[in-house]
Amino acid sequence: MASKSSGENSQDYSEESFWQKVKQFAKQAGREVIYKALCLYYAAQRSDTPKWAKTVIYGALAYFIAPLDAVPDLTPFVGFTDDLGAIAAALAMVSVYINDDVEQQAAAKTAQWFES
Repeated sequence: MASKSSGENSQDYSEESFWQKVKQFAKQAGREVIYKALCLYYAAQRSDTPKWAKTVIYGALAYFIAPLDAVPDLTPFVGFTDDLGAIAAALAMVSVYINDDVEQQAAAKTAQWFES
């Protein structure tokens, strides 16, 4: 199994690579992974989300978009479990910044990906 390097951090995150990964793997990753990743993404866009929370969010999103993975994303059924774990841990840490607006934005974008 390949593993993500420990040198990766929030500076490895880019908005372009996030959207590229979502577009490429939305159906494979599943609705839950995409929705939760989008909740983090939209929470990071809020001006009142503190820097420490954005760092946690960008770290989880960087893990999600990184090409090398603890569990390869192309592995059927289990490929995104590690990504979901990283995203879920970040969500637990920054949940206070996931408000109704963030959830609505994430739900709308998730619906767009899965119903189009």
